[in-house]
Amino acid sequence: MEARPRDLLSRRGDYGFDAPAVPVFLGAGGVVLVGFAILSATVGEGETWALFPLLGGLFLLLSAGSFIYTTRVGKFAVWAEILGGLGLRGDEQVLDMGCGRGAVLLMAAKLLPRGRAVGLDLWRTVDQSGNSMEMTLENAEREGVRDRVELKTGDITQMPFPDGSFDVVLSALAIHNIKDRQARLKAIDEAVRVLKPGGRLVVADIRHTTEYADRLRQLGMSDIQVRGLGWRYWYGGPWVATTLVTAKKP
Repeated sequence: MEARPRDLLSRRGDYGFDAPAVPVFLGAGGVVLVGFAILSATVGEGETWALFPLLGGLFLLLSAGSFIYTTRVGKFAVWAEILGGLGLRGDEQVLDMGCGRGAVLLMAAKLLPRGRAVGLDLWRTVDQSGNSMEMTLENAEREGVRDRVELKTGDITQMPFPDGSFDVVLSALAIHNIKDRQARLKAIDEAVRVLKPGGRLVVADIRHTTEYADRLRQLGMSDIQVRGLGWRYWYGGPWVATTLVTAKKP
């Protein structure tokens, strides 16, 4: 049975945590500062000495909570809306650049009963906990879309696909992990290269999105739009907000 966009939030897979060291660091720092504040107040160091570490600790704990919410709940709700808004027919070829454990890839696959969802990744656990091809395939089985999913190991700056292979290219918080600016631009070039004429590019990221949009203009892409994705996609707060860049290939 073909899935409807509102069905995408029902998930059976295990998608881990994005950048797993970050919420651990935020949470641990928050606990230490709150503990220091309590200790300072207990031993009579004064309310002022206790106030600043208390506020700092609560700030870090709230940031950790925001991060965990986004990676476990918020991003799924946002991507369900994004994918539902694409109006897919169900027979498209879709690529997810940096698919990880399949959070976005497998939601897209549910909308492709006659199509194909291809995921490309280097399977780095620093970017996502437990990230591996085996885990993503297991998630595809759990979600009931294994027959329409294909996974590849590869670099998004040099993708192993012919020109014009895909109707839609997706990417969620992958391109910013490339430290070199020229290499990031090459990833954008590759996304455009593998799109069919009329194909759509959808990139969500926490940094460099203006850079992506400028490159897409240089490449002659049309209907380029840049917009924030709101509090559900904050990794700790509005200072680490996710932005969406979309474009169409003429």
